[in-house]
Amino acid sequence: MEQLSGTDSYFLYTERGNNYNHVAALGIYDPSTAPGGMVRYKDILQYFSRRLDINKVFRRRLVTVPHEFDRPYWVDDADLDLEFHIRHIALPEPGDWRQLMIQVARLHSRPLDRSRPLWEIYVVGGLDKIPGLPVGSFALFLKFHHASVDGQAGAALLKAVHSLSPTPDDDGHPRSTIYAERDPTSVELYTRAVAHGVVRTGSISKLYLNTLSKVAGLTIDQIARQLKPGDPGAAAAATPPGFVKAPATRFNGLVSANRVVEAVGLPLDAMQRARTRIDDITINDLFLAIVGGALRKYLAAKEELPAKSLTALMPMSVRQEGKPGKGGNEVGGVPVPLRTDVADPVGRLLAVRADAQAAKRGSETMGRGFLKSILDDLPNFASEAFMRYAVYPQLNVTVSNVRGPDVPLYMSGARLVHFYPVSIASDHIGLNHTGFSYNGVMWITAVACRNMMPDPAFYAECLRGSFDELMAAIDARPSAAHPPAPGGKPARIHAVTAKRRRAKPVAPPPVSPRARATAKGKMKTKTKTRTQSGAKARGAPAVAKSKKRRG
Repeated sequence: MEQLSGTDSYFLYTERGNNYNHVAALGIYDPSTAPGGMVRYKDILQYFSRRLDINKVFRRRLVTVPHEFDRPYWVDDADLDLEFHIRHIALPEPGDWRQLMIQVARLHSRPLDRSRPLWEIYVVGGLDKIPGLPVGSFALFLKFHHASVDGQAGAALLKAVHSLSPTPDDDGHPRSTIYAERDPTSVELYTRAVAHGVVRTGSISKLYLNTLSKVAGLTIDQIARQLKPGDPGAAAAATPPGFVKAPATRFNGLVSANRVVEAVGLPLDAMQRARTRIDDITINDLFLAIVGGALRKYLAAKEELPAKSLTALMPMSVRQEGKPGKGGNEVGGVPVPLRTDVADPVGRLLAVRADAQAAKRGSETMGRGFLKSILDDLPNFASEAFMRYAVYPQLNVTVSNVRGPDVPLYMSGARLVHFYPVSIASDHIGLNHTGFSYNGVMWITAVACRNMMPDPAFYAECLRGSFDELMAAIDARPSAAHPPAPGGKPARIHAVTAKRRRAKPVAPPPVSPRARATAKGKMKTKTKTRTQSGAKARGAPAVAKSKKRRG
């Protein structure tokens, strides 16, 4: 029996109303690599039955303390009903990309059953009418509660449940004896709660003293820079994060019970080539700039773009390398401006880079694990109040980028061809972007409240358009010193003029005329410059095209 950490418990405590704190992933598989060229539902059941013991998340279920007097516990459940957790469904007609996204959104809008281990897998058939997919392809939609996994733990879980080869590897995962744990009695739970209360009192005192000592160690110059965030020298110093209220947008209200999901694939080789043209930018900087450009396009089309930049919560892993940890959540986070106020794509990229570096330095001042310490050491009601009144007002959306495997993975012999992370949209932060790199592609999924984003297909077009504009703008830059980035040092453009090859795309799924008419009907465009370019036939699992440009 293992008690949840404060961070893990927070995701359970705040799951109420229309807030669902589970994370998910959509994988699309090519069965042609499997023995016999096909994968049946019972093959998938057998495959996962051999892997239930490689990660504790598959067998752990919750035991709650009466009246929430203490944090819940995980207990091992040996009596697992595999067919309850792994279900088989098929897309309704016409079975296209839009139907797949609608089905995923509906599945993602349902909470997990807390009386059982907190995970579900849906085997989705009927994908043959999605352009660009191998014949016979099927999908797996995997749901896990955020109380049991974070981004890095989820990436490790993905590797664990897949193979590196299409050949059977039965001997690599032998069955082991599982010993069920009995549920503790109420007396035992209350006794433990009293002892834990004494320990946490000391932890809260330690958190208070640590925070006070770090604040007391600030210089007058650092405090002045924090009070004047526009100061050019602010980005260069390790200044603690301050309270900067984000502009009000459609994404900052209370979420409804329904979600929308849309996804794109962007070629990593194009992003790596962009890194050779400008010094000191990372894949994460490019990801943030692409999202910032997409938000600018989307809100401008609706005449809702604020003059002030939107700000995103950027999660940061606090796991110690070389230490396996206990699973669950080892994550903090910092607010990062997405520079939606900058029209020039390269200027936005450089501004995002400077702001992201400043945010990371600021988090180091207070400690990267400061936010996690708040959630771990304070009672749930106090943690929720801190997040609601001190953190959420600074944010508009969430952005998270997780590095995945760069080699092909297989499940029951079928090759994983596309992988889309699906995360959480919650009250006050009703839009989430998660990027996951797998086998040469960055897969980006947007999850939003249906009322806040009724036209997710149009937002996918905005993401692709932002990517294309940024890559073209970087290619068009002269091989000379670039003007200084806001608040940072000058960025140098390399003399390398490597030609960008056209990325081999997977045929994009078309946007239906009705969906396009709906999106256009809800947009009021003042000038032709705001008119979005005509959408090409959009492919499901689409990897965006990299357009050729003359140097």
